[in-house]
Amino acid sequence: MTPEEEKTIRLLETRTRQLILKFTQLKEDNEELLEELVRKDSELQEIKKQNKLLEANYANLKMAKMLEVGDKDIAAARQRIAKLVRDVDKCIALLKGTGLEAS
Repeated sequence: MTPEEEKTIRLLETRTRQLILKFTQLKEDNEELLEELVRKDSELQEIKKQNKLLEANYANLKMAKMLEVGDKDIAAARQRIAKLVRDVDKCIALLKGTGLEAS
């Protein structure tokens, strides 16, 4: 073999080793990235579960708030009705006192 051929063979061997090293490094990087992807997917699923739970809690809180407001409205309506009944009673009492009772 000529020195030029030997040099070419050594260069080829060197580059082949470099390619193998680069391939090994990229393979390791790929495995790490795949592991990270699995972890992130797991985290995403957990966050989605938490989000659904929080949405349900929010809906329950909103419903409770609406019921609370409804209770206040009911109490206010009852007070208004009681006042109207008292006013009607006063009117009836006045009518009885004047003798103009409705038959």
